[in-house]
Amino acid sequence: MKALILAAGLGTRLKPFTDNFPKALARVGDIPLLEYNLKYLAAQGVTEFIVNVHHKADMVEEFLQRHKNFGLEIAISDERRQLLDTGGGLKHAAWFFNDGKPFLIYNVDIITSLNVQRIYEQHLQSHALATLAVSYRSSSRYFLFDASRRLHGWRNVKTGEERRPLSSSEKLTALAFGGIHVVNPEIFSHLNGFGDKFSITDAYMALAPSHCIMGYDMQGEKWADAGTPGRLVEATKLTQPTE
Repeated sequence: MKALILAAGLGTRLKPFTDNFPKALARVGDIPLLEYNLKYLAAQGVTEFIVNVHHKADMVEEFLQRHKNFGLEIAISDERRQLLDTGGGLKHAAWFFNDGKPFLIYNVDIITSLNVQRIYEQHLQSHALATLAVSYRSSSRYFLFDASRRLHGWRNVKTGEERRPLSSSEKLTALAFGGIHVVNPEIFSHLNGFGDKFSITDAYMALAPSHCIMGYDMQGEKWADAGTPGRLVEATKLTQPTE
């Protein structure tokens, strides 16, 4: 399995740390987020990685070089010239996913106990274009799913914006996205009309009517967004062994 680790963001929620460092090097305990997630995913069967970089990109590259990529196969997707957002970042890294197999996308600031092999297996069985790890938890934005967990729409609670590219008479379930998805490389043939910089949510909304995009229930798994100083402390607790 190959994986794209999204590590290019500005990390504005982690200021003042990110005034001088990339968010990928923020520490959970004594371990930088990037190192923690590379090792976590490698232990679950990911064999090749590509890491996108923009903010403090030189520091990320130097960190990997200093540690000899932790003995892993790691490529860099360089976004120094322009931060491309999640969709654009995926499109920019398309060359890496040349084996015709589904791959993992993983936000660098996520800490979780999710077994990625299980979401990968469900993805293969469903023949979906993409499978998104989701759960019932408080969030400002939600994906909307029908009873079979097929994606129908998206909602921003703060702004009231709601998008429903698929019509449905049934009540939809709002689930929060966990920053982890499995995607078929077929998606690249559908991204040409989006330009260079765009959100993957925009792509999913555009593709949902014609392609099956599914949710994977990660309820009960440990999960933390380490994107703020307070949440980084909470994420660190998840990395500690339990007695």
